Amino acid sequence: MSRYASVLDLIGNTPVVDVSALSPSPNVKILTKLEGRNPAGSVKDRVALSLVEAAERDGILKPGLPGQILIEPSSGNTGIALAMVCQLRGYHLKVVLPTNVSPERRQLLHVWGAEIIDSPGSEGSNGAVRLAQKLSKENPEWVFLYQYANPANPLAHYTTTGPEIYRDVPEITHFVAGLGTSGTLMGVGRYLKEQNSDVQIWAVEPPSGEMVDGLRSLEDGYIPPIFTENHGEQLLDRKVVVRPKESIEWTRRLAEVGLFVGISTGAIMCGAVRCAATIPEGQEATIVTIACDDGWKYLSTGAWSDDIDDVVERAKRIIYF
Repeated sequence: MSRYASVLDLIGNTPVVDVSALSPSPNVKILTKLEGRNPAGSVKDRVALSLVEAAERDGILKPGLPGQILIEPSSGNTGIALAMVCQLRGYHLKVVLPTNVSPERRQLLHVWGAEIIDSPGSEGSNGAVRLAQKLSKENPEWVFLYQYANPANPLAHYTTTGPEIYRDVPEITHFVAGLGTSGTLMGVGRYLKEQNSDVQIWAVEPPSGEMVDGLRSLEDGYIPPIFTENHGEQLLDRKVVVRPKESIEWTRRLAEVGLFVGISTGAIMCGAVRCAATIPEGQEATIVTIACDDGWKYLSTGAWSDDIDDVVERAKRIIYF
């Protein structure tokens, strides 16, 4: 069995599992990369480590120097991952968090010593971003890594996630992932296109004004800078709109093939199945998706046990982790 010097060395090299049992065509394979196997439990472990290491290389953060403070807005996995990395690196993390997040979210931040600054729940993740920007200007000594605009975000996926996918699934024809910060799509997409320009990159997003945890609609008015700076519109071959109810339905379908994953992964799988349905009859294809995290942090949503309509209605008031 392998031996590691630090838990941070466990980030990446996550397994890929075949879930073609969910494919609508026997000629179209669907595989998913299990990012919940990262030590803090999500794909954002890669990003958090990349953000901090880039800041250390640039001299913005100085390892071993006490009293350094970071601030970051989050309503998802990035805050948890950054809390883990900061605890191990000796930095104090302040996370700007909407008040209406699920209990798991707050508890996990406390596990790794993060300080929570509340933002209005009615303003969602965009409100958390605005407050973090305001506080960082008022406190210039704080380090604001800002995952939505930091090139270290897509770089994490260009240098690790993309190469891992191409190494493990060289026959890949389509990559399907969720549109959140857009870091995964931009980094993996660029890497795959450089290896094989025929690989199609599909993004999954919710309808404007509707909530699918971990994802965002560009039509809601906020376009992450890393999306525009990486020529996202040109890189993407297609966008698929998936509604909250469909996300929960496909999260449950993934459980039927043994995968206990989060709700954004259900949305991504719904998009992958729709992608598979577009492949002409008799033509072979291999679709790779991202399973962003595991389902443990979503148990309070009732996503697997309650009536789906009740779960969807509840999600209008609570930001599920």
